Amino acid sequence: MDRPVLSFILSKLLWAVVAPGNALVLTVALGALLLRTRRWQRAGMRMVTLAALLLLLVTYTGLGALVALPLENRFPKAEPEGRIDGIIMLGGALNPPITADRGDPSLNDAAERILGFADLVRRHPEARAVFTGGSGRLLGQEYKEDVTARAALAQAGIPDDRVIYEAQSRNTWENAVFSKELVKPAPGERWVLVTSAMHMPRSVGIFRAIGWEVIPYPVDYRTRTGAKPFLRIEFAQNLVILDDAVREWIGLTAYWMMGRTDALFPAP
Repeated sequence: MDRPVLSFILSKLLWAVVAPGNALVLTVALGALLLRTRRWQRAGMRMVTLAALLLLLVTYTGLGALVALPLENRFPKAEPEGRIDGIIMLGGALNPPITADRGDPSLNDAAERILGFADLVRRHPEARAVFTGGSGRLLGQEYKEDVTARAALAQAGIPDDRVIYEAQSRNTWENAVFSKELVKPAPGERWVLVTSAMHMPRSVGIFRAIGWEVIPYPVDYRTRTGAKPFLRIEFAQNLVILDDAVREWIGLTAYWMMGRTDALFPAP
């Protein structure tokens, strides 16, 4: 098994355990099992209690937003000025299996990537447009994101032949590497990168690491400009935001350690 495949598999397995939502569920389950033993009953009680307190903290406060805010504020959004040679959108906003089952393009919480990309493509007919995204799933590699992207962009009024599609990448590193091999940007060209604001620091760091300077165009904000911890009645959403933010911080650290970004926390 080659190194990129092993890295991909290990990252998916590790995230299945350390994702905040998954970790809380596993802690409760293990604690409940230990409660049924005599020797480890006290440890089980502590685990269940800790998980309950953490769950209350996450779901009733803006903790997730506080963790996400530095990521989303790192690259302020600004309209690209002057000549634009290309526009590239990273995958991750699509649900290919549902699209295959239902016959209708299905988008997820990051749907603003499609909207922002389509808007830029319409306003800059002189620029080359690229969508990059195969499948980031450990199982189900047959469901590629480009199929859903073509259908969604068609509904947004973007003809199929207007966009170049890269459909083999499995993660952000491969998004950048495979796209560069596909379009071969010339020195001095100005390319706009469209992805979620929370995902932008890691994405920009990766593109810089492979020698491709891009203009950040963040979309899909999940936080307000001044996130504060306060009572919120959005339990599931708070946990989703925390999951996404923790994944990005872990991704930034791991990619920096592997030399896949130019900095631990890339900046403008």
